[in-house]
Amino acid sequence: MANSAKEVVDKMFAAFNSGDVEKLVETVSEDTKWEYHGTHIIPKGKFEKKEGVRKFFTNIFVRTEMIKFDIQQYIIEGNMVVVLGNEHQK
Repeated sequence: MANSAKEVVDKMFAAFNSGDVEKLVETVSEDTKWEYHGTHIIPKGKFEKKEGVRKFFTNIFVRTEMIKFDIQQYIIEGNMVVVLGNEHQK
């Protein structure tokens, strides 16, 4: 049975919250295009495929401490999920 897009995103956030990069990478496809809009700590960038996502999150876990991560809203249309929220890191 296929997972809904929201379920996949929930698994991704669970892996993120536990710091498990490999479980997080399991939630994306090989044709993933990940765009990060940046902060003063982590510059904006575009990351492609599983390896790009692995690099992006490994960088976050190695170089920052996540203080707060709040999801404010999910916008779901078909298999597309947009997540709006805030983060605080140092």
